[in-house]
Amino acid sequence: MNKKFNIIKSTCLPIAIDNNNTDNIIPARYLAFTTRDPKFYGDAFMHDIRYNANNEPVADFVMNKAPFNETPAEGVREIIIGGKNWGSGSSREHAAWAIAGYGIRVVISSSFADIHRNNLLNCFVLPVIVTPEFQAELFATVDKDPNAIVTVDLPNQTVTNEATGKSEKFDINGYKKYCLMNGLDDIDFLLENQDKIVAWENK
Repeated sequence: MNKKFNIIKSTCLPIAIDNNNTDNIIPARYLAFTTRDPKFYGDAFMHDIRYNANNEPVADFVMNKAPFNETPAEGVREIIIGGKNWGSGSSREHAAWAIAGYGIRVVISSSFADIHRNNLLNCFVLPVIVTPEFQAELFATVDKDPNAIVTVDLPNQTVTNEATGKSEKFDINGYKKYCLMNGLDDIDFLLENQDKIVAWENK
């Protein structure tokens, strides 16, 4: 999951559910599994919204409609446009694992639950906060053209709707930005700075 992050230019998956909680993102029964297989959790992403009790696709849910039902692949729909307060509910890390396992690199919303936002960052998924107005514009653009492109530029901290040319800046913690751009988790960062840590301790 720890791919280096620079600029993501992609079509989008619009999930216009406000307060889309972590139980929607991955049902609680998946928390009992010990595997860390990304595909396992990716297949479980939004499972009980995507499928009915007979495990049949729910026809009117966006992830089951063409072209949004295409198989996730490198460079295909790596960006989610989500409703407000994305990731509310329990603090389960599995929700971030499911999003990353599905192949998503960026989630754009007007607001995130704090713990889920941090879990996304730890899974090398970038949570981008935009204004409600820009969020609405992105939804409208993708509704008009499902293959519209959005560009997320981490170095410059901008998100751009290529269809309209409109762009917004977003904030990110400097440490997390460095880790994303260099493909480092917290342990990798400590190991990268091991010599500095040892030198400081020796002083």
